[in-house]
Amino acid sequence: MTNDIVALIEYYEKEKGIERSKIVAALEFSFVSAYRKMVPGADAIETLRADVDTKKGNTKIFASLTVVADDDHQDKFNEVPVTLAQKKDPEIEVGGTLEFNVTPKDFGRIAVQTAKQTMMQRLRQAEKEMIYEEFKDRAGDVVSGTVRRFERNDVMVDLGKFEGIMPNRERVQGEDYNIGDRIRCYVLAVENEGRGPEIILSRSHPNFVRRLFEAEVNEISDHTVDIRGIAREAGFRTKVAVWSNDPKVDPVGACVGMRGARVKNIVRELNNEKVDIIRWSDDPAELVREALKPAELITITPNEKEKVILVTVSEEDLSKAIGRKGQNARLSSRLMGWDVQVRKDETKEEQFKEKIGGVAHSLGEQLGITDELAEKLTLFGGVSAEMIVDMPAEFLVGSLEITQEEADSILARAEAIQAGAAQENESVATED
Repeated sequence: MTNDIVALIEYYEKEKGIERSKIVAALEFSFVSAYRKMVPGADAIETLRADVDTKKGNTKIFASLTVVADDDHQDKFNEVPVTLAQKKDPEIEVGGTLEFNVTPKDFGRIAVQTAKQTMMQRLRQAEKEMIYEEFKDRAGDVVSGTVRRFERNDVMVDLGKFEGIMPNRERVQGEDYNIGDRIRCYVLAVENEGRGPEIILSRSHPNFVRRLFEAEVNEISDHTVDIRGIAREAGFRTKVAVWSNDPKVDPVGACVGMRGARVKNIVRELNNEKVDIIRWSDDPAELVREALKPAELITITPNEKEKVILVTVSEEDLSKAIGRKGQNARLSSRLMGWDVQVRKDETKEEQFKEKIGGVAHSLGEQLGITDELAEKLTLFGGVSAEMIVDMPAEFLVGSLEITQEEADSILARAEAIQAGAAQENESVATED
């Protein structure tokens, strides 16, 4: 009995970090509960107290009884006759209270088994309260821990004296963990609800990246460089917008580090997630130009009222600006707080269509065909009578979806135009 209680107190005090007074209070509560279960009629006793000797491990139970006149003694569980009470304390009077040792024989050995469950519940509750008190102000910090076990898709992380939980929604897609792996996490919240305090961890939150930059880049930690915005799709790509309060300090260069050393450390921690560091600007046009790099923007049209910014790019840069599955444009929108709409620049295409339309109309008039048919013919390379003559009739039938007779007619007219042009050239040469 003695060794069990002393060992229990030392274990919870040293290993779990629970204050000795709380451990003793849990023991006292559990022994009182055990006494009520063990002793018949003890439930009727209103006031019981356990006294645990933390050095020797002995436990005594005391009942507080009200002193009554001998003739009025009716409740044997809560009252004591005055004559009996005065044998213990000669100065006691009716109406006073007096404690009596009501500890049964061998109570300690039996009580430990009976009180074990109640005692463990109280100690676990004390441990949870201590977790909450220590971690309630640590939300937003980055902590290191070891993967202890898995509950469904949630990861339970050993943080030393405490245990945190990384819910499946806070995991990074593509990251796999094994029991014993050492990982760093962002303390998303410390919740104290019905099940007790819980330390909620995350590796997918944007602020996890923010804390990594603050730890890695001295200029950020001393506020020379500010992180003005972060947009993240965990496991794939993150955009970080930075600004320098010192014109002599390049914010992007400070974050990248010598030969990229600083950002490489962060990328390594993020399991090679792509990190774009861009220079912040209060001008939406300049910011979107930085955010959508390496695409070259042709036009930028911001709408301050609707918070929409329309940009146009060449067909070659369209895929760069939008990104894989729209990721680049989507992250740029989140970073800016604007709806970034990327479109292909159609100015050159429209000019080309206009030029083709003019050529086709002129050719149609010469060949006596519709503008629609002439435009088709032009797009297939028939921009002049000379080039049409060299086209086989079968090619015209299949490409223009016309009859053999119509194809022969077009070729005959083209040959006539070509012959007329040749005669005109000969006349000009003779005159010269």
